[in-house]
Amino acid sequence: MKVRIGIATTDKVVELEIDNAKTFKEEMERAVTEGGLGWFADAKGRTVGIPARSVAFIEMEDAEGQRTVGFAPSG
Repeated sequence: MKVRIGIATTDKVVELEIDNAKTFKEEMERAVTEGGLGWFADAKGRTVGIPARSVAFIEMEDAEGQRTVGFAPSG
């Protein structure tokens, strides 16, 4: 599953390939709730740390190309 995470106050978008959408969502929700940092491997194989407060949007695309969008609380 493809995931795109927009970074607030920049035009940066981090693209990820994930295996488990439920685990990814739980990790992101935990980071947002705790105000922490989410660590992920990006599509280029790099490890990326994303401060939860900097997430502008999360876009998830499943195998059929359908997209869902979630927004982090402002803070």
